[in-house]
Amino acid sequence: MVNLTAAWIGFALGCVSGAIPGLFIHSHTWLGGYTSWPRRLIRLAHISFFGIGFLNLGLGLTCKVLGIEAGLASTLMLVGAVMMPTVCYLSAFKPLFRHLFFIPAGSVLAAIIVFIVHVDGASCSVLEFGHLLVFPVRPRKFFRIWPDSMT
Repeated sequence: MVNLTAAWIGFALGCVSGAIPGLFIHSHTWLGGYTSWPRRLIRLAHISFFGIGFLNLGLGLTCKVLGIEAGLASTLMLVGAVMMPTVCYLSAFKPLFRHLFFIPAGSVLAAIIVFIVHVDGASCSVLEFGHLLVFPVRPRKFFRIWPDSMT
């Protein structure tokens, strides 16, 4: 699934995007100092590679476990993964671009909502038998509070 690949690419880009600015952190005046707008946006871009990467990883693995296709949610998450760091970097040097943050933020939010709605029916069938995956032995031996109907 493309979201799993996107997740690992995001993690790699997150490492690179942290290492390069990391070369200059010794200078307190680099890009206007730690609390300056450009430096904050560069940090946000760096962390967005990891954050949206984890969302892509979760989406991809959930689809694999449930045996479903993500469809529109996959596309929206990929748009967010590309656009969030792009808008961060553009905004760091041209603050006018900050007005575009609704695109990646809205895309990721829409992806999550679409995925929840799409997965709701498929997840119910897996959750019914979830206790068999977690406790392959009789849980009552370990936990006396388990109901008799589960043994």
